[in-house]
Amino acid sequence: MFKRVLPALTLCFLSAYASAQEAPAAPQTAPAVPTLEDGEPVPQTVLVSGSRPGPGLWKVSKGEHVLWVFGTYSPLPAQMEWRSSKVEKIIATSQEYLKPPGVSIGGGWSAVTALPFLIGIKKNPDGAELKDVLPPEVYARWQPLREKYFSNDSGVERERPTFAAGELYSRALRQAGLSKGNEVQIKIGKLAEKHKLKFTDVTYHVAIKDPGKAAREFKKSPMDDAPCLMKTIESLDTDVDVMRAHANAWAVGDLDEIRKLNFDDRANACIHALSTGSLGKNQPELKTARETALARWVEAAEKALATNASTFTVVPIKEILNPRGVIATLQGKGYTVEPPK
Repeated sequence: MFKRVLPALTLCFLSAYASAQEAPAAPQTAPAVPTLEDGEPVPQTVLVSGSRPGPGLWKVSKGEHVLWVFGTYSPLPAQMEWRSSKVEKIIATSQEYLKPPGVSIGGGWSAVTALPFLIGIKKNPDGAELKDVLPPEVYARWQPLREKYFSNDSGVERERPTFAAGELYSRALRQAGLSKGNEVQIKIGKLAEKHKLKFTDVTYHVAIKDPGKAAREFKKSPMDDAPCLMKTIESLDTDVDVMRAHANAWAVGDLDEIRKLNFDDRANACIHALSTGSLGKNQPELKTARETALARWVEAAEKALATNASTFTVVPIKEILNPRGVIATLQGKGYTVEPPK
């Protein structure tokens, strides 16, 4: 229950592993055009469907020891089913499955005492509405989107901008025929279970100190989260068709197009909102949680490479392409990194 009402507090960690750094510039050569089953080009506004392989695998190696890295992406076409025979074969011959880097936030058993204080936690302090906390020009852009996506939900007007932004983004993706793409990682996990791989999870767990007090303080604490909603609105103005094109590119493994991914303004604005709220101020470890999680993952990857002939892992594709990301870090440590062929 406590976790379910913390989207504003955890939004940065849900998107941070897409990386807050800019992806490498795309090559100057023209990218391949995604195609439908009959070989016809896919219009950028039409989403691919059916069984798709996704991108190929990155190979990180030292000597005979290999870490195979599959890059995930979100959002993906809702009607697409992921299937890759190559991935299945490599999982079947691997010894360990290293889960992706991650951060979890929770309150442990003491979170039960916070339940009474969670009522109304999504609302703005002092009964304020979005028209009271957003700049007039931002609220003017919000109104048509509210009518489009929240026609039967007037309560959204009383929510904090970050909560409204998260729900707006989710509803817009659904209407555009996109999903969060979690199914791919779930399916890979099931394949690893099927072939009895050792599971290694190095998620960085952050326990909320005194969840009841944290909830009370959060409810009355201001946050600089208007930019989070503003950047979300801007992304929907310009990026929905782009996201559809990139979802197609991921589905068919068009790596040149994938390299163009960059939606960090929205994520950065929502990360900033967390740091200005009471939770970010009272628990400074949250501000470095992403860096801690990535360092833990790199350490686990090195251990797996030293131990296993073959290890399989899943990493968000923007973290793979990030010149300061975990794969670049391994390369800097002397490991050989080969992109998909």
